Amino acid sequence: MSPSKSIPAGDSYGTLLRELKDRIRSARLRTAAAVNQSMVLLYWSIGREILTRQTAEGWGARVIDRLSVDLRHDFPEMTGLSARNLKYMRAFAEAYPDEPIVQRVVAQLPWGHNLTLLEVLKDPAERLWYAGQVIEHGWSRPVLIHQIESGLIHRLGKAITNFDRTLPAPQSDLAKQLIKDPYTFDFLGLGPDITERELERGLLDHIRELFLELGKGFAFVGSQHHLHVGGQDFYLDLLFYHLKLRCYVVIELKIEDFKPEFAGKMNFYLSAVDNQLRHPDDEPSIGIILCKGKNEIIVEYALRDSSKPMGVAEYRVSLPPQLEAALPTPEEFEREFPQWSLVALRNDIERAVVDLARARGMEGEALTLRQVLEWLRQNGGLPETSGDLASALHTMNSSIHGADQDAEQLDDALSIGSEFLDALRRSFPNDEK
Repeated sequence: MSPSKSIPAGDSYGTLLRELKDRIRSARLRTAAAVNQSMVLLYWSIGREILTRQTAEGWGARVIDRLSVDLRHDFPEMTGLSARNLKYMRAFAEAYPDEPIVQRVVAQLPWGHNLTLLEVLKDPAERLWYAGQVIEHGWSRPVLIHQIESGLIHRLGKAITNFDRTLPAPQSDLAKQLIKDPYTFDFLGLGPDITERELERGLLDHIRELFLELGKGFAFVGSQHHLHVGGQDFYLDLLFYHLKLRCYVVIELKIEDFKPEFAGKMNFYLSAVDNQLRHPDDEPSIGIILCKGKNEIIVEYALRDSSKPMGVAEYRVSLPPQLEAALPTPEEFEREFPQWSLVALRNDIERAVVDLARARGMEGEALTLRQVLEWLRQNGGLPETSGDLASALHTMNSSIHGADQDAEQLDDALSIGSEFLDALRRSFPNDEK
């Protein structure tokens, strides 16, 4: 066979390669999900057995310590059999006595997510609601914690809208559930005395956090989006397209309390967007007016006769003083939650490693941390550490997944990781520091 026939050329081979890669990635994800589900169900069954035996035979808490020793002796290669984790399994089984719910909902979540739900939330209904949100949106554990702390369940669907009157039933119900009140923009770190332009610029500078707060489905179209109407120029603060609602979403930012004229201006904007941007297959465009504050009666009167679908919600750029005073200091937080410190350190290392590799000429997208480290090692750009970096990174990765680890492991990983991060930052070319 000639060389020209041995390897296909052109688009055909590229298409085949892409399809096979997609199949492999999909299979790996399904395998990982199946392994996780089996593990969570195993943990639940272990917890149920412990709970049942303790109840029926009057066993005390010390039986868990003995079980941990015996199980780890027989399964030395298996993590998660510490006394602490066995107690979590018992609490997990006690919190979810209904096996079908475990199989259908919480077994779809990583174990670390389930521990967060157990530790932070006491209401069973709220636990299941947030579990469902994790499945729908694919939240990481830190994002789940953020959404719980921001009270998402109490904010979603709470904005005052006229959707019932201006949108058909399926669309209006979905739109109402996507708009929050209030929106929390505490990630901006801005004080109360800000301009609309500063607020808009801050949101664009933190676009990732903005998308997280807006929720799933928002696609960014532009800021200060230009509209030309009647020979005059107008500019929309923020313009999005919602993939699930299949419509444009106009967001106007106001640094003052709601005024009735805001609704009139939004009505005008939505008419222009529907006329100039909306495709025949799109649903009617929706407006969201975000204000510093609002009088609900005034808002209801202003929206009552508006012909275009819109909602009014408040935003927060900082935590209430009483909540901020109750937060732990960074030192207290790290002392109380050392594994979370490792999660943050691991993320900082990954960013620094990728930035250094890019600065030294590495190309390619969506590479894993291991691949980037190997590239730096091969190209003489990987800093040395006094400890075992691979072991430290393994501990950090285990912390992300909520694995139980002893204090010495955590301290070693924190020390080695911090040393490595400092060395990475010193390795940048002078003009990249």
